[in-house]
Amino acid sequence: CGGLLRPHFLFFFHWRDVRASGLVLGCSLFLLLSLLSCSIISVLSYSSLGLLSLTLSFRTYRGVLQAIQKSDEGHPFKRYLAQDVFLSKDVVQRHSDMVLSRINGALKELRRLFLVEDLIDSLKFAAFLWVLTYIGAWFNGLTLLILGLIGAFSGPIVYERHQVMLTAVVLWIQAKVPGAKKKSE
Repeated sequence: CGGLLRPHFLFFFHWRDVRASGLVLGCSLFLLLSLLSCSIISVLSYSSLGLLSLTLSFRTYRGVLQAIQKSDEGHPFKRYLAQDVFLSKDVVQRHSDMVLSRINGALKELRRLFLVEDLIDSLKFAAFLWVLTYIGAWFNGLTLLILGLIGAFSGPIVYERHQVMLTAVVLWIQAKVPGAKKKSE
């Protein structure tokens, strides 16, 4: 996969490699926008057919070019065919342990909020859920995913460029809103 894959997916959101971030954002937006009008099976089938058409065309082009030039370069995708494609048990175990840990943490927090361990936190959660009912009435799930994707790619850059101002605004809001200050533990 060349230099596109990095150990941590947040690499793309910070636009350290503009080409890779643009490719991920473009493909993700294309997928989500396609899902607005077609089923996921159709989107995956058409995308796979498009990719297969590109690779078949390239392979045929290189074969004709080799025949005309009478060269013996071999298969154009030989380098990629020689690479192993697999998931190791360690990688799967590590990621499943992380996902399980996060799910358990979320379940504990939901139990705490729904069983009103802390009245203020549960009331904040109720207000949050109430706001979500209005957001759900205004947007469908795919629209929210598209907006979230755009926010995930633009948010870190906006924060890096305006960090001092945004920190001052957050501190001002925390000073004005009762209960918004972080708890000291």
